[in-house]
Amino acid sequence: MSALFYVILAIMAIDSDIFNVTNSKNALDLSLDDSLNLTQQHYENFPVASFVLPKHLRDPIALIYTFARQSDDFADEGHHKPAWRLAKLHGFKLELDLIRDNGKTKSPFFNELSTIIRKYNLPLEPFYDLLDAFGQDVTKERYANFYEVLDYCRRSANPIGTLLLHLFDKATPENLIYSNKICTALQLINFYQDVAIDFENEFHKSRIYLCQDEMKAYSVTEAQIASQHVNRHWESFMLFNIERAEALLKEGKPLEHILPGRMGLEMRMIIAGGERVIYKLKNVRGDVFKHRPTLQTWDWPVILLNALLR
Repeated sequence: MSALFYVILAIMAIDSDIFNVTNSKNALDLSLDDSLNLTQQHYENFPVASFVLPKHLRDPIALIYTFARQSDDFADEGHHKPAWRLAKLHGFKLELDLIRDNGKTKSPFFNELSTIIRKYNLPLEPFYDLLDAFGQDVTKERYANFYEVLDYCRRSANPIGTLLLHLFDKATPENLIYSNKICTALQLINFYQDVAIDFENEFHKSRIYLCQDEMKAYSVTEAQIASQHVNRHWESFMLFNIERAEALLKEGKPLEHILPGRMGLEMRMIIAGGERVIYKLKNVRGDVFKHRPTLQTWDWPVILLNALLR
C-alpha cells in the first residue's frame, strides 16, 4: 500500500485479493508490527498509512485496518467452505465479546486492539457490524434492491468512517451523517469497479452487488455480466449507478471542511480520489470489463492538487 488514508480504503478496496497474511500467520497471533506490515504491503485504490495523518494515529488505524482486512479475507480468500469462513468470523466475534466484557484474551493482536479501543473510547458496534457484513458475504450473493445494498454498506463501509471520527474526536451526529454518505459512496464505487472480479472470483461463489430490480429495469442480465458484453443498456445502467454514487459523495463533502488541519486534508484527498475514480468510470462509460479503473502513480499529483485547491 502506498500512502493516503489508513482505513477508509477498507471501504474503497477492501475486496482486493492481492495480499493474504492469513495464509502465513494465524490472524489471532498478529502483532502491531504485523498490522503495520499488512497496511504497507496490501494494494488498495485508497492506500493506507498516510503521511498526512498525525503520527500518533497511525498505529491505532493500522490495527483497525488489519481487523477489517483479516475479517474480509476470512469471507473471501482461499478455497474454504462457508462453514469454515463463518467459524473464523465467529472467532473474531468471541474476541470482541471478551473486550466488551473486560475479559482476557490470549491473542496479541486483540490485546493491542483492546488497548486502543479503551484509550480512544472507540465503540464496539462498528467492529461487530464489519463482522456481520463479511458474514453476509459468505451467505448472500444477490441484492434485490438498493435498500438491501445500502444496508450492506451501512455495515461494511460506514463503520470505518465512524471509527476514524472517534479517533479524531470528531464523532458528532452531523459529522457521522456526512461520513456515512462518503463511506457508502466509496463502497458503491468499489462495487462498480469490481463487477467482473466479484462475479468470477475463484475463491467464492459469484456475487452481484448491483440491484436486481434495477438490472431488470435497464434490461441488463447476469448472462451479460458473464459474457462481459457492453451495449447501450449496460452503459445507461452503469452511468445511472455511477451518478448516484457521485451524488452521495457530494452530499458528504462538507465534512472535508469541517475536519481541521491534517485530518481535513486527508478527507479532501479521499474525496478527490473517489471523484477521480468516478471520472474514470464515466470516461469508459461503465465498461469495467475491458477498462477497470484504478488509481495510477500519475493520478496522485492530480488528487493532491485538487485537495489543496478546495
